[in-house]
Amino acid sequence: MKEKIILSILVISVVIAGVIVFNQENHKDSVKKNKKLTATVMKIENNQVTVQDSNNIIYTFSVEDTELSLGDTINLEYKGSINKNKSKQENKVISYQEEKEKTDEDGVPISWKDDGIFSDFYILATKKLKTMTLDEKIAQLLLVRYPENNATEILKENQFAGYLFFAKDFKDKTKEEVTNMISSLQQVSKIPILTAVDEEGGIVVRVSSNKNLRKERFQSPRDLYLEGGMDKIEEDTKEKSALLKELGLNLNLAPVVDVSTNPDDYMYERTLGENTELTSIYAKTVIDASKNTGVSYTLKHFPGYGNNTDTHTGTAVDNRTYEDIIENDLPPFQAGINAKAEAVLVSHNVVNSIDPDNPASLSSDIHNLLRNKLNFTGIIMTDDLDMGAITSTDDATVKAILAGNDLIITTDYEKSIKEIKEAIENKIMDESLIDKLAFRVIAWKYYKGLLFEQQK
Repeated sequence: MKEKIILSILVISVVIAGVIVFNQENHKDSVKKNKKLTATVMKIENNQVTVQDSNNIIYTFSVEDTELSLGDTINLEYKGSINKNKSKQENKVISYQEEKEKTDEDGVPISWKDDGIFSDFYILATKKLKTMTLDEKIAQLLLVRYPENNATEILKENQFAGYLFFAKDFKDKTKEEVTNMISSLQQVSKIPILTAVDEEGGIVVRVSSNKNLRKERFQSPRDLYLEGGMDKIEEDTKEKSALLKELGLNLNLAPVVDVSTNPDDYMYERTLGENTELTSIYAKTVIDASKNTGVSYTLKHFPGYGNNTDTHTGTAVDNRTYEDIIENDLPPFQAGINAKAEAVLVSHNVVNSIDPDNPASLSSDIHNLLRNKLNFTGIIMTDDLDMGAITSTDDATVKAILAGNDLIITTDYEKSIKEIKEAIENKIMDESLIDKLAFRVIAWKYYKGLLFEQQK
């Protein structure tokens, strides 16, 4: 009996030892096994390459002796894991191989396909893109503040993505005068334009500040909520959308889904004034109510304004922890995105816990967070680049594009166009990136019903 027990122990020991050795070998294989990423080269600088994958996530890797060119589609091989919520990666590229850009059977580049909210219209957008000049493609990235003079002539010459209107543009006009103003713009546009306003309600009303257009200003989100809860907010959104649609406006830069419960906060008066949970319900309510109205709504100001100061006049620095922002500020954006929000506007706040070196609007880390963690596939736009927090930044338009924005809000459109063209000429940015972003804006316009060609 003792011999059998000893023999059994020996057998078990051998089996365990074999398993340990087997697992160790498997572990070695898993460590040795490199990972691959297919992406498009966006930027090459200082032994670093910045690439973007088909889901619009941006990565920056260290490389040695690169012979890559901007716009190349490459297969990267690297060790370790990558953090998709950040752009700069700690691991180095082991090797890379250039490959020819592939298209599907309908001619849509594979690297542009993300199965996103506008993906049903990618074929049409690709066909439309092929008919456009470089100048026209660049213009489709710009949402331009409505000029005081010669707006129709300027649009006819430049073919912008759209115009952003302010209260002064509607002042004392009748409904007929507004509809005629906007109709004249659409008539000179080869591709129908976005006609945008900030009609938040309360202290920010561009349209209802004119009593000819509405007898009373739209109420603030907080006043609506206190008066009738989310039902009142839903009713207000539908009424607001009907008026904007009637006037020819098709994009509202609202709702403000920043979380603020302190009346002393700069952003408080423009918010719901309630906690994260209720603000999330508010975001979903507005986006749900806006669907099928002909007016798109925009969640702002990502990643959440918090208690920061006014970026219209200068730099605002957000010193909250990463955990605080994730837990308290992102859920309303997530709720709106889950309800199929089409656009998100990014603030100019410098968020120290995410990217202390750049304002959010120029930070690829901020955009990766929105694309990866919140799975947003729609249009990301900057806040106005003419605001004080950005005006001293050189080449802000180019930096905004390379950070991951699809649409640039700008007042000085000539400067923005000049920056983009010079960046292409100087090999800082590739024309293929302009193509991709114009394609995305055009796909959105098809989704919105601004373009009506039949899909074949």
